[in-house]
Amino acid sequence: MYNPTHFEETRVDVMHALMRQHPLCTLVTLSAGGLVANQVPMVLRTRPAEDGANPGLGTLVAHVARANPLWTETDLTMPVLVIFQGPQAYISPSWYVTKQEHGKVVPTWNYVVVQASGVMQVHDDAQWIRQQANEITHQQESVFDKPWAVDDAPREYTDTMIRALVGIEIPLTRLVGKWKVSQNQPQANRESVVRNLQTAGAPDAQAVAALVLARNPK
Repeated sequence: MYNPTHFEETRVDVMHALMRQHPLCTLVTLSAGGLVANQVPMVLRTRPAEDGANPGLGTLVAHVARANPLWTETDLTMPVLVIFQGPQAYISPSWYVTKQEHGKVVPTWNYVVVQASGVMQVHDDAQWIRQQANEITHQQESVFDKPWAVDDAPREYTDTMIRALVGIEIPLTRLVGKWKVSQNQPQANRESVVRNLQTAGAPDAQAVAALVLARNPK
C-alpha cells in the first residue's frame, strides 16, 4: 500500500481499535487460480508478546462456510492480506480556503484503513468453531439491551450449523495503518474540511470530521 510518512499510523492499539470497530474485512488469498477476495467478519485476539514474536500484533480468527473453497484452495504457505476499512468521505476542493487564494486545489478522499497479514491456518474442529462463533456473537451482541447468545438456540440446531462451518486463524506478522485525514493541508483548509464534513449528509462524514480533528489539533 502506498503510504506517505505523514499518513502513517504505527500505533498498534489505534490499529487494533479500528479492527475491532470494523470487523467485516476483506480477506485476500492466493489460490491456484489467482487472487481471491472474501468478505469475512473477524475477531481479533491479543495477548502479551512472547519471545521471538512480533509484540502485540495479535491473531485474527473467523469461520467460513464449509462450501466456501477458501479453506481448500488457499495456498497455506503464503501470507494472506486482511483489509479493515474504517470511515471514509469525499473531500471537495470547494471546501478549501486556498481555492479562493490561488485555485490550485483538486478533489480527494479521506479514509482510514488497516492492512494485516500472516499465514492462514485451518481448523476443522467443532469445538474450536463453536468457541469462535461465541466470540464473534458476543462481540457484536454486547451493545444490545438483550443480547442474543449462541446457546439461546437449541444445541442440536447449532451443532448442525457448526458442522457446515470451518474455522480459520491468522497469527499476524505485519500491521500497516494509513490515516489519510487532511494532514497534508494547511490548517485553514483542515478547519474548513471539518466544518463541511460536520454538516454533510454522507454516512461517514461525522466520523471523518472527528478523525481530522483528532489527527490535526490546533
